[in-house]
Amino acid sequence: MSAHVAVDIGASSGRVIVAEYEDNHFETSEVHRFKNGFGQVDGHDRWNIDDLFQNILIGLAKVKEHGIEECTLGIDTWAVDYVLVKEGKRLGHPIAYRDSRTQKGVENVFAKITKEDLYSKTGIQFLPFNTVFQYASEESDVLRNAEKSLLIPDYLAYQLTGVMVAEETNASTTQLLNPYHKIYDVELLEIAGVTPHQLPELVAAGTYIGDVTDALRAEYDFPVTHVYAVATHDTASAVVGVPAINEHFAYISSGTWSLIGTELKEPLITAETQKQNYTNEWGAYETIRFLKNITGMWSIQEIARILNYQYSYQEMADAAKKVAPFEQFIDLNDERFTNPKNMIEEIQVYCKETHQTVPETVGELTMCVYSNLALLYAFELDHLERLVGYSFDTIHIVGGGSNVSILNQLTATVTGKTVVAGPGEATALGNLLVQMIADGKLESLQHARQFLKEQIELNIFEPEEHKNKQLLQQWKQITERGKKYD
Repeated sequence: MSAHVAVDIGASSGRVIVAEYEDNHFETSEVHRFKNGFGQVDGHDRWNIDDLFQNILIGLAKVKEHGIEECTLGIDTWAVDYVLVKEGKRLGHPIAYRDSRTQKGVENVFAKITKEDLYSKTGIQFLPFNTVFQYASEESDVLRNAEKSLLIPDYLAYQLTGVMVAEETNASTTQLLNPYHKIYDVELLEIAGVTPHQLPELVAAGTYIGDVTDALRAEYDFPVTHVYAVATHDTASAVVGVPAINEHFAYISSGTWSLIGTELKEPLITAETQKQNYTNEWGAYETIRFLKNITGMWSIQEIARILNYQYSYQEMADAAKKVAPFEQFIDLNDERFTNPKNMIEEIQVYCKETHQTVPETVGELTMCVYSNLALLYAFELDHLERLVGYSFDTIHIVGGGSNVSILNQLTATVTGKTVVAGPGEATALGNLLVQMIADGKLESLQHARQFLKEQIELNIFEPEEHKNKQLLQQWKQITERGKKYD
């Protein structure tokens, strides 16, 4: 029997999950869960990185209590944020990507390079909080004083092992890497104000970093722990956890945001991919995550909040099943729905402006959102297929949203594709699979996905009707007309 531990940390929470593998089968269990969030410190929104590290230590101690004496470990987190280090110590808590300082960085960068040139160099979509803009936001003396800059999961691994590396799936989100030559772009480093020696060596997912230090093991009574650089960007781990066995597949990583895309062997960087805001993030095992960020379950979460959580998400979905779908056509990706004061009122006002039926009940509001998410997925899938030059028979939906059967069915219907839903825990599972490949338990990424497919229960949704083209056309017409009201 072998044991593998995934540390999976998101913006609001983290967890430590252990997988025990034997005879081509594994069992997973969550041994520790903890909260995360940023707060105002020294005039900036900052993450409490020390608290995150302490919770990893607590999780490892619980792994030992679980009866495990030796294990591997991998850490995945969100992207782009970093810790500045000097003489082995952090220079303050890391600033969160939502901090308002990044506007200055955007201005500083685009004073020296155009958006088009930045995209052509990196293939990474423009997001104002990408690391290139964060570096350009730093006070020059602060950045100059740092000996190293480590992305969040790399810093946590350094705290465990004393070894500094930059895992490449996460490093690609900095918008500082050349995807063709697999190196940092020297011109972009200069524009950002960081030097090559301040960035650690790039390593691939699956690289052994080192063991947890003897000092930590003596203090906390850990298992013997071998730390690997997994696909440390949580989306990269989620894509590893897509149980697809064919070469060409589409996926939607569904949570507060939805990430829709496919896996390529080479970057796809053109004027059209920039126009459509597609990104070429590096994936595990010499792959490219060609994807686009669009809205996800955010509207549902906001409706639940505004209603004071008097309905569970399952109760909201059950109420929606009693309502006819596609009674309203709304582009939920429009900026007006990004962070309105009141999501319910914003949806209702939009429907009044565009002379559509106004949703009132919780079931009507929920069905309105799910219908239009499905239509947005269909719209973006059409773009994706045109950009890559081939079509997909199947869409894999992973992450928390994969548990919403009504949305899965609507997506199958309007796309005309088979939807394979699950696993909901794709990120943690992808983290574990990389460890198991590195540890010799699984042969390759393809073998790992086949193994995962055999270990978990998947739900299949087939199109119920054949009016998807008509619905999508109506959606396009009305949402275009609705833009004049923004």
